[in-house]
Amino acid sequence: MDSTESTKGKESVQKRSPLDLIMNQLRRKASFTERKKPAVGRLFRPSESSDKRNVGIPEVKESEASEGKENNEPGKEINDTDDETGSVVGWGRVKQFVQKLGKTPHSQNLSLSHCDLTATDVVELATLLPFLAQLEVMDLSWNDLVGGSLKALTAHLQHVGNLRVLKLCSCRLTDQDLTALGEALDCIPLIEVLDLSWNVGVGAGNFRHLTEHLQPQSTLKELRLVDCQLSETDITALSEALPMLSSLEELDLSNNKLSIKGMENFTSSLGSTPHLKTLKLSMCGLRKDSLSVLGQALRFIPALQHIDLSCNKEAGGGLTTLTTNLVLLPHLRSLDMHLCCLTKEDVLALVQVAPSLKDLRELDLSSNKSVGDTLQNLLQTLPLSQITKLPLNNCALSAHACNALATALQMLKQLERLNLSWNKCVGENLRQFLEPLQPDCKLQELRLSSCNLTTEDVLHLESACQRGALSHLKQLDLSYNGSVGDGGWTSLFEKAAALKELEELDVSLRPSASLSVSPWLPALLEALPQLSSLTRLSLQHWALSSAEREKLEKILSKKNVILECDRLATPTPKAAG
Repeated sequence: MDSTESTKGKESVQKRSPLDLIMNQLRRKASFTERKKPAVGRLFRPSESSDKRNVGIPEVKESEASEGKENNEPGKEINDTDDETGSVVGWGRVKQFVQKLGKTPHSQNLSLSHCDLTATDVVELATLLPFLAQLEVMDLSWNDLVGGSLKALTAHLQHVGNLRVLKLCSCRLTDQDLTALGEALDCIPLIEVLDLSWNVGVGAGNFRHLTEHLQPQSTLKELRLVDCQLSETDITALSEALPMLSSLEELDLSNNKLSIKGMENFTSSLGSTPHLKTLKLSMCGLRKDSLSVLGQALRFIPALQHIDLSCNKEAGGGLTTLTTNLVLLPHLRSLDMHLCCLTKEDVLALVQVAPSLKDLRELDLSSNKSVGDTLQNLLQTLPLSQITKLPLNNCALSAHACNALATALQMLKQLERLNLSWNKCVGENLRQFLEPLQPDCKLQELRLSSCNLTTEDVLHLESACQRGALSHLKQLDLSYNGSVGDGGWTSLFEKAAALKELEELDVSLRPSASLSVSPWLPALLEALPQLSSLTRLSLQHWALSSAEREKLEKILSKKNVILECDRLATPTPKAAG
């Protein structure tokens, strides 16, 4: 924070104005005892403007009760002038501080992420907390210099007793910060969400500085510790703390290497969190034996609804034990195991239990090559009528698998997100995926990147748009399909007006390609005014002349659409994309 600005701000508060003179006359009616109180004490009394000062502010209610008692004593008069003045001046300071950082002030939500906060800013923010008695959300994430100075803030958390969400991601927190935060937990008894992700200092054996201050029956519902370099000691501290987190509903330990011993300690305490609904262990270095340990613990957390085990490449071949216990989770809604090097046996093990997963809505097995040979078996057992998300990108789908999926689409009535990217067999076969889609189709996201699409495929896509089968589509990814001819793009854009809800459109080429947009740009320019929901258009690696780019930017600027394209590009001979 600029010290000059701080000094000016303080001086402006202290200057006498006509309002000060009027307020001084009103204060003459107050008792001598009240006027003796230091001005700074009256200034820091939390209050709100007169139209909101009685809503949800315990401090005001207590003050009113106290003043009511004083009314019964002879010679006592009540004057709320100081409260109102302090409120106006205090909220003015809050607004000035927040706006200076380029943010919008809000009495219940203080979002100061990515603000380059300094230790001085943290100290100033602490002095403003008395004027934020209604605060429920505080986000100071991605401010590296907050680390080491958190105690200056936590020492004043008693002023924001209604705080429910505290986010301190990537703040370079230290062990002293964790201690200070732990000691202040009693001041925020309603806290429900604590996010300390991307703080290396939370790991290295330091997590206990926080957990040792946790009290039984904590109200915490969400704890996120992504990429904190948690050690085995930290996992042990977490395991010992779980019995005090009986209300926990979400736990995210993604991107922390978990040894088998750490997994055993951790999972042995999961029974203390009977309300746990979401468990995220992405990129945790899980192996076959890790999945076995986790599988045995699932019986103790029957409320679990979401499991993320993605990006654990050594887990392949260990799904059997886990899937056997999935039947003990009657409310399981999503299972994410993308990029886990699953084997054919893993997928077949999932096929065996799929009929029991009646509440399953999302299944992500993308980036597992073995899915291509077993997809037909899986589709025959899944509760297709309820599936909303089915990513199958980079699954080496065969022609046989494509046929099975095309048939299944007739039953996927609730499907909202379909990703077939990086499956070459989709090219020249897109028609069979589009024909089952009806005008009442709920599809919102369709990704067909690098699918070897042809001009004919895009013409079938245009036909689906025309009959209203894609009327709810919000994201359409057709990138890296350089083999589509100019006529295909032209026809698609001519019927693009049917995509009334489309927000994002990507038709980028591969970096190695650079083709001219000239043949189909007029059709796109004519369609853009009709795409009222569009927020992002990606034309990377297409070659635009200066005049073409100017025309495009002129239209998009009126709609506040983000354009992603190369600044300079020279057309090259047509090549497959």
